[in-house]
Amino acid sequence: MTRQDGTFRAALCLSAAGLAAAVPAHAQEVGPPEPQSESEPIVITGTRMEAVLADEPYTVSVIDFEALERDLPRTVPEALDEIPGVMVQKTAAGHGSPYIRGFTGNRTLLVIDGIRYNNATYRDGANEYFAQVDPFTLERIELVAGPASALYGSEAVGGTLALSTRAPALFGKEGAYVGGEQVLRASSGDASLVSRTAIDLGEGGKWGFRGGVTARDYGDIRAADFGRQPYTGYREAAADGRLDVVLSPGWTATFAHQTLWQDDVPRTHSTLFAVPFERTVAGDDRSREKDHIRSLTYAKLNGEPGRAWLDDLEVTLSRQTRRESELRVRGDGRRVLQSFDSDLTALSAVAVAPPGTASVMYGFDLSHEGVDSARTDTDPLRGIVRRRLQGPVGDDASYAQAGVFGRVDLLLGERLKLEAGLRFSRVAARIGTFADPVTGEARSFKGDWSDLSGTLRAQYRVGAHRLWAGYGRAFRAPNIADLSRFGASRSTEIEVASPDLGPERFDTFELAWRYEGDALELGASAYTTALIDYIETVPTGRMREGLVEVAKQNAASGRVNGVELTARARLTSALSLQGNATWLEGHLTSPTTGGEVREPISRIQPLTANLALKWERDTHWLRADLRLAGRADELSSGDLLDRERIPPAGTPGYALLGLAAGIQLAERIEATLALENLLDEAYRVHGSGTNEPGRHVRAGLRFSF
Repeated sequence: MTRQDGTFRAALCLSAAGLAAAVPAHAQEVGPPEPQSESEPIVITGTRMEAVLADEPYTVSVIDFEALERDLPRTVPEALDEIPGVMVQKTAAGHGSPYIRGFTGNRTLLVIDGIRYNNATYRDGANEYFAQVDPFTLERIELVAGPASALYGSEAVGGTLALSTRAPALFGKEGAYVGGEQVLRASSGDASLVSRTAIDLGEGGKWGFRGGVTARDYGDIRAADFGRQPYTGYREAAADGRLDVVLSPGWTATFAHQTLWQDDVPRTHSTLFAVPFERTVAGDDRSREKDHIRSLTYAKLNGEPGRAWLDDLEVTLSRQTRRESELRVRGDGRRVLQSFDSDLTALSAVAVAPPGTASVMYGFDLSHEGVDSARTDTDPLRGIVRRRLQGPVGDDASYAQAGVFGRVDLLLGERLKLEAGLRFSRVAARIGTFADPVTGEARSFKGDWSDLSGTLRAQYRVGAHRLWAGYGRAFRAPNIADLSRFGASRSTEIEVASPDLGPERFDTFELAWRYEGDALELGASAYTTALIDYIETVPTGRMREGLVEVAKQNAASGRVNGVELTARARLTSALSLQGNATWLEGHLTSPTTGGEVREPISRIQPLTANLALKWERDTHWLRADLRLAGRADELSSGDLLDRERIPPAGTPGYALLGLAAGIQLAERIEATLALENLLDEAYRVHGSGTNEPGRHVRAGLRFSF
């Protein structure tokens, strides 16, 4: 039994114990958060200060706790499926990489309770890391679309996901209290079973603790037309705890820890088990599996000093660790075992000045990350064991970031609002050992970069109409993976180190309009992003291990253009209709030996639309969903080579119809039932390595105590 097997079983046992104790005597009920009334303003924090959504000149999408419970998402990326401008690619069933306005991987940023989640090992393309946050720990998800480097620094290019974890219920309670919940979920689409047990206890107004364990067992996907897709299941377990303490009036301290394990997550597309779709091809690996262990621990101080230029203060000290290991058995029996360990420590402070005509926010953040890696190649036929200089990234590496930032919001009368933000960032990288891309000998690296990012926005309001325009400069410094990566890239490629890289920059202009009436809401956003000194993967002209060798260069320039439309109508007091549509196009111009080549950006989102009709009463609701995606046939040269994931004529479009219902069976019992892909469509999201489930049923049951 592996360590991850033991962790999963322990989590499952704890969940079972929680179910057995679902209704303890004399417990004061602590259920899910109260849903926010539609008449109440939506307050967001993803722009690094509390603000009313309707007052912000940003495109922000909010997924609250109620939506997370209703939609039964497997992962955080899957919770974003219905947001305009987002396409969720999955190389494997255990992965999830949201493409936000055409960007993914290390050109998108995720923060948890204000703490940067990204680390220096992130690849530039699709990766699995956003899927390694347990959705059960979350109170809400905010997506701030577009550049946010003026707030967060490097990597906040396509969009920033701001996750807020569930806090204990100490406020609104009197005296000692204890409660919790037991959640069970199942799906016929992958024969999965999920269990979540949580407890919430404390003393009202003084302190509170919330913690839980989650166990997930995913079987193989059952796809339309193909049946069971072998070698797609895996296991996952998670645990978390959060303690909030009231220190004095206006001052609170938070101590939190969360960890997640994934066991034997297969990268099916590169193996013999892959099921071809629309003339994709199966790989020749006998097996290819990854294990992941990640954790986040932090202490946070929130207070109201009540002094000049310091009305609110938040200080956070955090540590994140991540271990990833991959075992790949190639078709000829050769085994490649590679791994890396990341240890990231960070300190940040955000302050807000007392309110007035102008709102002022300012702060700093510092971080230091250490990275170690290893790789061993074994040829059992010849009895050869070779230890490489590095794993998937350079060994004995460090990555440090520092930044100071500020933002000013200025009200000019009742209708006009101006916002300006500025940030200075400093990034330094050191790599003790990596393989020289030409000689293969050991080499080291040391470099640093600076950047000044900014944003300028204006909003004008007339009645129920809002019109805003914005400019943002974002940047991304090369990380450890960019500089020293060694290993498989696309289906036919192997990537080598690129130590001569510099930062890439992005200029975005956006024009948006919103109408926010009592029964009707409409919105439209148009944006364009210029890509400057874009880091692109290009062939070196050499072959290595039977694959095309590629490396990165600041060699490309390009542009991404997009339009997003949203609408929501309240038809009756119980019936509502909402929808959105996204159009994107993007291109890159790169130098080649034959001259400059202009081609589409890799994995650009096709024309996409979502429509939902919902009927809701106090204790039950019904919902019908329709999702439409056009054919994704704007392919880059890299897409055309990625035959294991992308069909040569492009990924076919699809139409997905779903029905869902929820009901409160008793005072403390809620049930959700969803019928997904009713048309039994055989499909995959563009760039993904496996098809999605065909017609299937998902069910959820929640016991509160």
